[in-house]
Amino acid sequence: MAAIYKLAIIGFGNVGQGLAQILAEKQRFLKQRFDADIRIVAVCDLLKGSLANPDGLDPKVLLKGLQTDGDLKSIDAPHRGWNAEQTIANSGADILVELAYTDLTTGEPALSHVKQALMQGMHVSMTNKGPVALHFPQLRKIARENGVRIGIEGTVMSGTPALNLGTEILLAAGITRIQGILNGTTNYILGEMEAGAGYSAALARAQELGYAEADPSGDVDGHDAAAKVVILGNLLMGLSINLSDVSCTGISQLSADDIDLAKANNRRWKLIGTVETTTDGYVASVQPQMLADDHPLAAISGATNAITYSTELLGDITLVGPGAGLVETGYAVIEDILAIHTSVSSTKQ
Repeated sequence: MAAIYKLAIIGFGNVGQGLAQILAEKQRFLKQRFDADIRIVAVCDLLKGSLANPDGLDPKVLLKGLQTDGDLKSIDAPHRGWNAEQTIANSGADILVELAYTDLTTGEPALSHVKQALMQGMHVSMTNKGPVALHFPQLRKIARENGVRIGIEGTVMSGTPALNLGTEILLAAGITRIQGILNGTTNYILGEMEAGAGYSAALARAQELGYAEADPSGDVDGHDAAAKVVILGNLLMGLSINLSDVSCTGISQLSADDIDLAKANNRRWKLIGTVETTTDGYVASVQPQMLADDHPLAAISGATNAITYSTELLGDITLVGPGAGLVETGYAVIEDILAIHTSVSSTKQ
């Protein structure tokens, strides 16, 4: 018999809707192939509304309600109007899917949501970088004390399994350096500038396409990539890095002359996040770099992300894939749930 996993989703924006779309299309396949019966039992969103049904909410109905009304308020459910704390406490969910907005200063409100769920004995999957970059050791300790797991695959490269590759496959190879294009927005902007656009025009185009927010500072100033450097260093290299430890420079000061200089030297500008162990400890940075054309990250174009693991036993391993998107990031939650399922199944054997 398939194991049942009941999800409470906090935040039903793009990622939550991507997850619902995946479940609408793949729920039966996941049950048949992996013996994992994944059901949404609660959704809580500040703008779209809150509803819960212990018997499950049809993801197709949720998506249709959004498409028709722009919110969830017309969908029938036995429980409505719960805030996030009430949803976690009362929904009967096995897994909290934390998709609230990211705050890289405090990690709130997601931090409190995750703590509550873990102490309540719920597993957690999150794409929210804030709590992971700021407080992951503390959260992992709480999870262990309560016999549950935290999934964070979606915090670095969306559904591209960068963390799974590092923790499950490459960790024993001895990771000594991680370099990556960890922010698709800046990579797109730099590509537009190479094609002749000025910085302001390239940024405006990125905003039109939905790659950049109205306030793009988190991307263009490097803070988003810096949070990912922290996550990578702490999780995969056993470091204790804080955001303040990452030397951070964005792309807003790059000019047309800088772009031309790179072209003249057969190089390309990329915003590179790096964490590397040294004889004195480590170095961690986010900064624009001119990469030679034969560098594995130089050819990465558009909003794509990529990461290169330098290892003692295998040399360099590069993974390329999407770093954003509704379904792409929603799939990261599926990866986390299947990892939780594998862990739970192994403990029962």
